[in-house]
Amino acid sequence: MENIFETVVKDNKLHAKWLNTLSMMENAGAKKIKKCEHPILATEMILKHSAEEARHAYYLKKQIQKIDKGSCPTYEKQYLLAPKMSFYYIHELDIKVCRFLKDTFGYSGNDLKYAAYLLVTYAIEVRADELYPKYQDVLTEAKSSVNVKSIIAEEINHLAEMKHQLKEFSPEWEKLCSTVVEVEEKLFNVWINAVEKEILAN
Repeated sequence: MENIFETVVKDNKLHAKWLNTLSMMENAGAKKIKKCEHPILATEMILKHSAEEARHAYYLKKQIQKIDKGSCPTYEKQYLLAPKMSFYYIHELDIKVCRFLKDTFGYSGNDLKYAAYLLVTYAIEVRADELYPKYQDVLTEAKSSVNVKSIIAEEINHLAEMKHQLKEFSPEWEKLCSTVVEVEEKLFNVWINAVEKEILAN
């Protein structure tokens, strides 16, 4: 990942697309959380989490203006890196986790939505806990005007919240998380390889 970050940060056009891609994925995460929300029994935590993911999407969009003003106005494919895989990653993770929960535990309806929310979010937060600090290290080294420190702080809190909720959800939470993290890792590797291929082609 560090090689990708170093290449991206040196090129403002690529960097803008990278930020826009992250923004799109944060926004997709926020929308997924909203879809999992119970129409009546929505908790403060889930409302906070969806709001913060949406704020991350907005914050990353604003960062683009520091390096390439006026670029990447939307999430259309010409403004993203590896657009097909970037859209596919979270969507496919959600589908695979839902299928696992249905087939293994027979979950359905709101129970399925909530369980999927916990596990998908956990896997993404574990990934964010690795990706954003490494990205920030490269930004700091390059003395970039872009920074993601506020996102890092919130993602650390999200991961702690997810662990707390998962412990309450199931005594087997660690085994469940291990399975979902394996699924996420395969999808992430496909995505990051697609991003790297596109960057090297530029």
